[in-house]
Amino acid sequence: MPLRTQLATPADLESILFLLGRLQLADPWEQPFDEKVVRANLGELLQNAIYGGVYLVWDGPRPVAYLVVCFDFSLEYRGKGAWIDELFVEDEYRGQGIGSQLLDLAEDFARQHGARTLHLEVNHSNPAIELYRRRGFEKHDRYLMTKKL
Repeated sequence: MPLRTQLATPADLESILFLLGRLQLADPWEQPFDEKVVRANLGELLQNAIYGGVYLVWDGPRPVAYLVVCFDFSLEYRGKGAWIDELFVEDEYRGQGIGSQLLDLAEDFARQHGARTLHLEVNHSNPAIELYRRRGFEKHDRYLMTKKL
């Protein structure tokens, strides 16, 4: 049975949370993972396309990968932008082109929603950096800095 990719709906929340938990084991966020907060924010994202979209990759009934694209607005980057906020592929499915397909999907989704740029951030030790470089993402001479509000 071939893998299928589909835009997630609120009904997919638990499947996405499952994969988010798997991501935390493989490549944890810098910020603490608070499932209650993540659940609420994910629910809001899934119900409000103005914020972005989530795609799930399924192998039969099993979710095996996901992509989250979120939007922003920047004068420097020519208006509406998109961020690959999350991209995760289960270990046993890596190396099969799923990450590349999800990057294509992120670009298409961003363009369809009027984004002029596509950004991502990745941990320095993540082996996916080479995939991102091959796909045209460039490193900046800037630091990503964040202040909690």
